[in-house]
Amino acid sequence: MIEIDDPTAEAGLAATVKASKAPAISRAAAILRLLGKRGTPLGVQTIARELGLVPSTCLYVLRALVEEELVAFDADTKRYSLDAGVLTLARAWLRRDQFHDLAQPVLDRLSQEFGLTTLGVQLYGLDHIIVTAMSQSSQNFQLSTQVGSRFPALVSATGRCIAAFGEWPEAQLRPRFDKLRWEDAPSWEEWRAQVAEARATGVAVDRGHYISGVTVVAAPVWKAPGRPSHALVAIGIGSAVRGEGLPRLKEALLAAARSLSEQLSG
Repeated sequence: MIEIDDPTAEAGLAATVKASKAPAISRAAAILRLLGKRGTPLGVQTIARELGLVPSTCLYVLRALVEEELVAFDADTKRYSLDAGVLTLARAWLRRDQFHDLAQPVLDRLSQEFGLTTLGVQLYGLDHIIVTAMSQSSQNFQLSTQVGSRFPALVSATGRCIAAFGEWPEAQLRPRFDKLRWEDAPSWEEWRAQVAEARATGVAVDRGHYISGVTVVAAPVWKAPGRPSHALVAIGIGSAVRGEGLPRLKEALLAAARSLSEQLSG
């Protein structure tokens, strides 16, 4: 199994904290995201260093999060980790998230039909995307990420969808594009051409640029007129994303995205 991760996420957390107009809330959110991303308990000094916080300030926020049962403290190791309280928040959100309910069976079907990992992601403008649903095939070789993972908005195939259908000016796209990290980065001109292709076909494709040897296909989903609100994403290697398999996958993903858009828009 190959884990898909965002190499820029931790730097982005620190930048968000510094730029926030509500620093206390931003610090708490950044700490929760960092603990969730790492998956292992962390000490105050490590958390403070990763997020660019003063250790005493970091400790103050951590103690408040412990009181709210969002973070657990191990008195023996002096380290912090996420606590069960975050599940209450997550469950409440999932119960009201119509996209998750509608997308999950679609992702399950596509995953099994094509032998791929499929994702449902929510788009947050040019800031970031968040994985809200996921399905994996029963094949031995899998690529996976986790529900709740955050990625830069313009990365991979989903980023091309955002650029193609969001009607963002190039003056806003180019600075963000220049900060992206790829295994095999496309040039700005190549990326623009791929965005234009996505606009013409309705589906975006990343052929090994984001992760070497891995093809990512994405189709936008609309909840209301304007910019897309979500996207369906398929990730894999092999025949399903090469040769004759790719057009069939693109057609299936596009049809599923259009169906979801109709359901979400009522």
